[in-house]
Amino acid sequence: MSAQFDGRREMAEAHFEPLLADRLEEVMRVEQRAYASPWSRTNFLDALHSGYQAQMLMANGYVLGYFVAMKGVDEVHLLNITVAPEFQGQGWSRVMLDALALWARGQGAEWLWLEVRVGNVRAIKVYEAHGYRRVGLRKAYYPAGHGQREDAIVMSLRL
Repeated sequence: MSAQFDGRREMAEAHFEPLLADRLEEVMRVEQRAYASPWSRTNFLDALHSGYQAQMLMANGYVLGYFVAMKGVDEVHLLNITVAPEFQGQGWSRVMLDALALWARGQGAEWLWLEVRVGNVRAIKVYEAHGYRRVGLRKAYYPAGHGQREDAIVMSLRL
């Protein structure tokens, strides 16, 4: 990563590309830097083979972020949304959430659903600012290291 890249100045050049298996190594590098318990390569491959919506947000050859979502009958479930650590705090998660909502509406979805770690206060604030509401709690949903588990807040957005 070049320290010279400033996502705020380059916003006009940001664009989405399909997340395909041949680009997975780039995504895995971001995933491993972003999370203590990252998705595995197998998690991504399973999602891609299942035909889930998977998009990378790119600028100047850099992966700014990505998301993976699964379509249901009248809903879409966000499975993974990640902004590369060096580009966090610049509004890229909102760009991806807008793109996800636009795609979901185009698929006839009425709801977007997601889970977020109870300890991920920053993400919870982003989701709430985007209109998502807390609707439930999943006990011991996420791995938390050392054999521990962390609860997840279930959130939804009516489209």
